Amino acid sequence: MDRINLNDKYILVTGAAGFIGSALIMRMIKSDECFHIIGVDSLNDYYDVRIKEFRLKKIEDAIKDSSSDWKFVKGNIADAGLVKELFSQYPFACVVNLAAQAGVRYSIVNPDAYIESNIIGFYNLLEACRHSYDDGKTGVEHLVYASSSSIYGSSASIPYKVEEPAEHPVSLYAATKKSNELMAHAYSKLYTIPSTGLRFFTVYGPAGRPDMAYFGFTDKLKKNENIKIFNYGKCRRDFTYVDDVAEGVFRVMHGAPEKRTGEDGLPVPPYSIYNIGNSSPVGLMDFIEMLGDELKDQGILAKDFDIKAHEELVPMQPGDVPVTYADTSALERDFGFRPDTPLKKGLHEFAVWYKEFYCDEKED
Repeated sequence: MDRINLNDKYILVTGAAGFIGSALIMRMIKSDECFHIIGVDSLNDYYDVRIKEFRLKKIEDAIKDSSSDWKFVKGNIADAGLVKELFSQYPFACVVNLAAQAGVRYSIVNPDAYIESNIIGFYNLLEACRHSYDDGKTGVEHLVYASSSSIYGSSASIPYKVEEPAEHPVSLYAATKKSNELMAHAYSKLYTIPSTGLRFFTVYGPAGRPDMAYFGFTDKLKKNENIKIFNYGKCRRDFTYVDDVAEGVFRVMHGAPEKRTGEDGLPVPPYSIYNIGNSSPVGLMDFIEMLGDELKDQGILAKDFDIKAHEELVPMQPGDVPVTYADTSALERDFGFRPDTPLKKGLHEFAVWYKEFYCDEKED
């Protein structure tokens, strides 16, 4: 691993108004280092745009007291012209691709969005990274991109280890993420571009995505509606707090795969993959109980609200898996870090934010 000095350098963060992208930028702003951050996001309406605007507002407020600076560009990385223009304007040392069409269920009903953002958009970034070396330029020192725990599919090998094959994704979303890993490997091999893929495990927290289970459950219970619990509640998830994920990405940015020559005299692809997960799967029924307690404590639900009466047990949905469980030994070995925020604390932070964002605004 090559340690990279990113101080006073240009960093491109795609998906800047997204859940993880905005959290990463906040982590960068709080760092002692100085970054020139260029954030790109299309601000599409896949979910409530007000949440994306809230995240951007937090960044705008925080940057005022930071040594770093930041510029937001509204645009889609599937637009090759936009990507080329950005790379011609700024000498990016590090590119962090967190822009993607997310969600397993949505990929079944709207596959086009996944091909556009996750495949074409990523290809545009790879090409831009490749040409950043033209004319003897230093070029991008590290490409970091979001993969997903979903690429493990229904693997029976638990916990999931990055060293083991993951060749059978069970959703289009997962297939696009696996494709990103393969594309990055090819470009690392052909053009010696240091790249690192990060497989995230069920990221949650304040200002998260409304299509995630914990957020959707909260919305429905608050409206006194039933919640659908897939696989009859027999699911376990490796819930990972968003700030832990941002910390993991931040550390990985500073450590690129080493450029070296193999025994055959040919370059070895400077390519790495890491899991970022809490390594502590929680049963779905236990998770719902814990979430309910936090919602009651914040007054989002009444103290006597009967959550059990609102639970509807249903079969597994297409594209889903019964368990996710991250082996993070590689991340710990190379970066001395593993996510460890307790689920109760993370759900508390979510409930506090949800009350302020959705409930208190109606009381004003």
